[in-house]
Amino acid sequence: MAGFFSSPVLVFSSAIALRIGLFFYGLWQDANSPMKYTDIDYYVFTDAARFVSRGGSPYERETYRYTPLLAWMLLPTTWSSTLFSFGKVLFAFSDIVAGWLIVLVLVNGKKMSMERALKFASIWLLNPMVATISTRGSSEGLLGVMVIALLWAITQKKIALAGVLLGLGVHFKIYPFIYAPSIFWWLDDEHIGSPNPAPKAGESRSLVTIAKDFLNEARMDLTVTSLLTFLLLNTLMYTKYDFPFIQHTYLHHVTRIDHRHNFSPYNTLLYLSSTSPSTHTVKLESLAFIPQLFLSAFALPLLLAKKDLPSTMLAQTFAFVTFNKVCTSQYFLWYTILLPLYLSLTSCTLLSSPRTGLLALALWVAAQVLWLQQGFQLEFLGKSTFVPGLWGAGLAFFAVNCWILGVVVKDIGNIGNIGGQAKGVGEKVTKRGAGKVVQ
Repeated sequence: MAGFFSSPVLVFSSAIALRIGLFFYGLWQDANSPMKYTDIDYYVFTDAARFVSRGGSPYERETYRYTPLLAWMLLPTTWSSTLFSFGKVLFAFSDIVAGWLIVLVLVNGKKMSMERALKFASIWLLNPMVATISTRGSSEGLLGVMVIALLWAITQKKIALAGVLLGLGVHFKIYPFIYAPSIFWWLDDEHIGSPNPAPKAGESRSLVTIAKDFLNEARMDLTVTSLLTFLLLNTLMYTKYDFPFIQHTYLHHVTRIDHRHNFSPYNTLLYLSSTSPSTHTVKLESLAFIPQLFLSAFALPLLLAKKDLPSTMLAQTFAFVTFNKVCTSQYFLWYTILLPLYLSLTSCTLLSSPRTGLLALALWVAAQVLWLQQGFQLEFLGKSTFVPGLWGAGLAFFAVNCWILGVVVKDIGNIGNIGGQAKGVGEKVTKRGAGKVVQ
């Protein structure tokens, strides 16, 4: 097995073969089974592309809630029936590109050996869940490329490029805006390699000087380039598609009440809201953003970003998905792409303590199975399982995710804490009699 991971060609060939196999299996299942392999969202994407190809708006397709960029990218699917699956190929290819960028971040950013980096990157590249979701026609792989490319650009000090990628990512799917506070906070003079001279003893510093030092060149470059990219893209789309672009791409997500295939504990509440609209001025589904954004966009960046940026981005994304009022399986890819970077930490409890890691995985899977079993009875057998079934399963999944998030946050907090790291690392050193632990 060591020989397998020592060869990038073998790892990436296996990842490509996995996706090719699932792609053709999907074509067979679509043609021969009443239960289709292709995700319903893929038909939404391709229908929107068809409207665009006829000179119309992608928003003529009901339930299209995405940037027009996605419909433009899938225009080849309208050229012939043979090219209908072009989007699936594009999304699967994006998985591979994202995997290579993970390797680059680990090798160049964390100074890891290629073999070890490939082992961690395989958590994404050889993950059946990731490959299945992309070959079913989910576009999350495209966003994965943007997010991991953003991280790579930051670690390589390519700030202008990072700003463009951040603006593009937020335009494409809103949620990457949570990374802006972490990256901004991380870009201090120590991390970008241009420390300001320390003030002399007894020398006082004015608020203007402090603000000027805080708003260094890197932070200003990131802010300007990301905002310009975001504004230019939105202006272009608004000019072409008017208010429907704003409504469906952004505003819809504030008040959406999707309850189908939703693992969130808000599931039952959203169902009740959809069947009997509330008369209250402030709706609870709109307030769900408060704890979600406090954790993912404020508390975690402020407390953890300077410890380890990639792992903090993982914690932010995990918190964002866990506390989101809509949580589908596609959203799991948002944090899975960052998982290899967190697992590479020496302070990572989920790897250093196999019992904890296996327990976390088992509970995470079991909670989903419980929810899916209740969902199957509801959708396929017609049984009303909303309460206590789906509601209880949603709470169980939420509790498991909160526990895992706590483990992740504690691990990141222990970085640089000699006492925190010595406990796990010291045991290995004692047993091996070695003078150093290799990352």
